[in-house]
Amino acid sequence: MPEVLQRAYLMQLGVVPYREAWDLQRSLAAAVSQGAIPDSVIFCEHPPVVTTGRRTEQSELHIPSDAAVEIVETDRGGKSTYHGPGQLVCYPILDLRRHGKDVKLYVRRLEQTIIQTLAPLGLEATRIEGLTGVWIANPPRKVASIGVRVARWVTTHGYALNVDLDPAPFSDWITACGLEEASFTTVARELGRSMTVEEIRPLAAEAIAEVFGLELEQVPAEEDGGTGLWPQPVHAKLAKNG
Repeated sequence: MPEVLQRAYLMQLGVVPYREAWDLQRSLAAAVSQGAIPDSVIFCEHPPVVTTGRRTEQSELHIPSDAAVEIVETDRGGKSTYHGPGQLVCYPILDLRRHGKDVKLYVRRLEQTIIQTLAPLGLEATRIEGLTGVWIANPPRKVASIGVRVARWVTTHGYALNVDLDPAPFSDWITACGLEEASFTTVARELGRSMTVEEIRPLAAEAIAEVFGLELEQVPAEEDGGTGLWPQPVHAKLAKNG
């Protein structure tokens, strides 16, 4: 961890529709790029949604017609994935000019963040050569997915850690991450007990702060579920152009 910590906002937003969280990311990214606010980290959950990346092929999607799930085409890298309640989603909005200006290194650090989040729970998570994300080994079971976008050296999107949800949609509804034979798991399944997103959030916040050298400052959530940030119409306009 760097000797001098970088100040960063921490936003814990609960369950947020995917498109709303995406709009927030883009607005924050524009503000971070302009130096108006520090790096920011969003933790949230999403209602059921399948998101596609720039490399998604239509053959990966085999969602039942009666499935209660939204489908959103995104601008992140990677393939398709699933989000739902019981999954911790982390969106770091970081200016990589302060964190190495190396996208591959950034993804490796995100993986390290997840590994360190799970370690205090007694789970030994790992990487698999040639694949993105974090796995529980022997046999390999994917517990977290990563998909990012970097524009003007500012990051959006991030990781999704399966805490306690039914992993069936990863294989039944989509070919998640483009992996035909992948097995997906959850933290709760690996621990053999129930686990909440609220329980794991402090571990996730501590891990991302340590890996990226951040001093996290919690931004209070408003009663209506807002972020507590002041309106930024200029940044919202910049985000649309980004």
